[in-house]
Amino acid sequence: MKTRIGILGYGNLGRGIESAIKQSEDLELVAVFTRRDPKTVKIHTEQVPVVALSEALDWKDKIDVMVLCGGSATDLPTQTPEYARHFTVINSFDTHAKIPAHFEEVDRAAKESGHLAIISLGWDPGLFSLNRMMSTAILPQGKNYTFWGKGVSQGHSDAVRRIAGVLDARQYTIPVDSAMTRIRGGEQPAFTAREMHKREVFVVAAEGADRAAIEAEIKNMPNYFADYDTEVHFITAEEMREKHAELPHGGFVIRSGVSGFDGEHRELIEYSVKLDSNPEFTGAVLAAYARAAHRLAAEGQQGCKTIFDIAPAYLSPLSAEDLRAQLL
Repeated sequence: MKTRIGILGYGNLGRGIESAIKQSEDLELVAVFTRRDPKTVKIHTEQVPVVALSEALDWKDKIDVMVLCGGSATDLPTQTPEYARHFTVINSFDTHAKIPAHFEEVDRAAKESGHLAIISLGWDPGLFSLNRMMSTAILPQGKNYTFWGKGVSQGHSDAVRRIAGVLDARQYTIPVDSAMTRIRGGEQPAFTAREMHKREVFVVAAEGADRAAIEAEIKNMPNYFADYDTEVHFITAEEMREKHAELPHGGFVIRSGVSGFDGEHRELIEYSVKLDSNPEFTGAVLAAYARAAHRLAAEGQQGCKTIFDIAPAYLSPLSAEDLRAQLL
């Protein structure tokens, strides 16, 4: 039986999930829901309807998992608890500092209605979170370091686009090479956020917009830019199309620790991703967890979960026997 998926929001991430569903025989796209006029939204999958968001609740019995593809700044904090009252839902909420509060609100809504929700899926938070947890359990004496980029952060770019006077924006997160070199060499420094990354923002501003005010709002935005050295560049829409149309990203999670009776041996665990398309890879992660969410909901699981709570076997279309034979 296929997992019937609804996509709520059809931007870069929504398209990424659609492409991932196409590659999985056990997943089926049932409908795409949008706040825009459905007639103006063209999707790749033939014979799948684009539906006005106001009609989403009419699809409660036709969808196994609703994948929420809005932005973390304003969409997901309200949409996730709202739709968790009616569907099994998953999202990619990525504001790390606000995850605990978001979890509590979604957990309450899901439990009240008897539904399941999984939040903060993707590669960070998501796969990187899982790696940090596992490596910390394996090497309890040590430190975790996470580097992102160089690449386009969808969440940060979306946050900039919400600023008044901004027509379009791309935000690149750039690791500080000297910091990575020290950690890979076995050091365990106590870095500040500013010492590990810098940020570069390219903005298309509306005609007559106060560019100084836009730049100040970007650089002082808490949880996004305030703790980093940030460069802001104003460019034309044509430059944005020509030079910043792609959405690459990547990153590293490194655990620097020690083993031995006296901590005499240094051990390093490193996990990395290098992505041509951030939204397509994130969409692929969400598609796999949509499969898991459907299975868990069928077992009667309720409330909110994170990637820490999901056994890996739930993600795979393979049987337990095939997993043991082929991948163990």
